[in-house]
Amino acid sequence: MKYRDFGNTGIKVSEVGFGGWGIGGNEHGHSYGPTEDKVSLEAINRALDLGCNFFDTADVYGFGHSEMLLGKALKSKRDRVIIATKAGSDFYQGAGFQTFTAEYIRFALEKSLDRLKTDYVDIYQLHNPPVRLLKSEETFNVLQELKREGKIRAWGISILDPIEGLTALAVTQPDCIQVPVNIFNNRPCESLLPSAFAIGCAIIAREPLANGFLTGKYADVLNLTFEEGDVRQSWPLDYIRARIEAAQRLEFLRKEKRSLTQAAIKFVLALKEVSVTIPGIKTADHAEENLGASDLKPLSASEMKEIDALTKRNFDLPD
Repeated sequence: MKYRDFGNTGIKVSEVGFGGWGIGGNEHGHSYGPTEDKVSLEAINRALDLGCNFFDTADVYGFGHSEMLLGKALKSKRDRVIIATKAGSDFYQGAGFQTFTAEYIRFALEKSLDRLKTDYVDIYQLHNPPVRLLKSEETFNVLQELKREGKIRAWGISILDPIEGLTALAVTQPDCIQVPVNIFNNRPCESLLPSAFAIGCAIIAREPLANGFLTGKYADVLNLTFEEGDVRQSWPLDYIRARIEAAQRLEFLRKEKRSLTQAAIKFVLALKEVSVTIPGIKTADHAEENLGASDLKPLSASEMKEIDALTKRNFDLPD
């Protein structure tokens, strides 16, 4: 496992981390299918064995269940790990609510600390805040206060669109920004990543496997079904088909000792602005494959060139 600087924070992180969304389970939906706690705990412990020290979760994942599992597994190794979590999805009121008041953020942090069995969080992030809040410096005051109080070591935002990150950078200086980055979605590379890197703001690259479609394991859209509660269950078939076909165009990246999954992770790791990428990990096998990417050689110049060409041609998909 290789390690990188987490922006200007002084924190060192494994370049491949543990994405904890999936282990939240399917009880409350908005997940990646059912889980077993025993299997999830085995995945966390295997990740530790393989040198992973960065564990990213959110309080809303399984309505606290992901945090609870990480707290159970990491309590005795707290000094060895970097824990990142998020707040703002106010599931205490029910699914779909968002709250970003200072009072609520403090309340949510205390709940997370309890579930994580720790008295501080390394990285605390606002979870998909609306753009109107990102335009106000006041939104971030509570995070600055929590950092001064020692409740958190660093703070940032988890966003969907690069413009949201650029909006925040115009009014404040977060320690980190979490944003989707993968072969299908390299828009953050155009402006957000260079802008963040220039001021020492770390980038957490999420969804390096494009919600699982860059693993190459999905082939037939007609026979593909996702369980109720899976975030992909309601996606349009045309969108799913396009992702499957685009991944098939990338089969040239699969080698004897490198899976397509690992190639997709290596693509993200080729970006110098990225401090850590966090593929979802639900099993020990996932941990071995995903984290194992760090030890592989970078993608070749010709492979990167072909990926760039495919991207510009929209993966030769029909209009």
